[in-house]
Amino acid sequence: MKIQLFVPCFVDQLFPDTAFNMVSILEGLGCEVFYNPEQTCCGQPAFNAGFLNDCRPVAEKFIGDFNTEDLIVAPSGSCTGFVRNYYGQLFYGNGPGDGETLPIQKQVYEFSEFLVDVLGVVDVGAALHAKATYHDACGALRECGIKDAPRKLLQKVSGLELVEAADCEVCCGFGGTFAVKFEPISTSMAEQKVLNAMKLGAEYIISTDSSCLMQLDAYIRKHKCNIKVKHIADVLASRKGRH
Repeated sequence: MKIQLFVPCFVDQLFPDTAFNMVSILEGLGCEVFYNPEQTCCGQPAFNAGFLNDCRPVAEKFIGDFNTEDLIVAPSGSCTGFVRNYYGQLFYGNGPGDGETLPIQKQVYEFSEFLVDVLGVVDVGAALHAKATYHDACGALRECGIKDAPRKLLQKVSGLELVEAADCEVCCGFGGTFAVKFEPISTSMAEQKVLNAMKLGAEYIISTDSSCLMQLDAYIRKHKCNIKVKHIADVLASRKGRH
């Protein structure tokens, strides 16, 4: 299968290894992966902040950059959910689609969702000897309905003990500009997630979205907590002896 790789801003700028790991896994499963180096942001930050007129040209560029019938795969439920659910609304009466569902909205998939629901794969041969809990990122869970796919993949990782936290579906506190405008609340939400994971004895917090993991990792580093964060693509790329 030919697929187009969409690398969101957070991953591109701060966590490029996650993108490389995703490519490695997809190619290992027989996918032919294409990457357009001209791609930029999907437009979500401007949209969420209410700057629709600034968002539209960014989204138009995104549509042009992915002018293909191939499926588009991204290591982010947040960006996937934005394109899938809001591009039609964004261009209502102002551009391509005119309120209709744009073709690209049906082409974009979050990475774990793509593996399980499209390729039908749950075991990629990964190994990670550790105890971990999974955080349901808001974008993946609420915008894309992704709940089971990441867990099915993690349950097949050799040596990984997956434990569920009571607050697994609760927001980590990032929320884009929310973390800036409401820093004390945002920090308290991150604290709750981290401390609850540590009470379970988890060594890792795993998620589909680097933005959530960055938020949690900031709290972990500041307070020197004995726990780490890991993107699901990085977990699935792990092999015995590698962490």
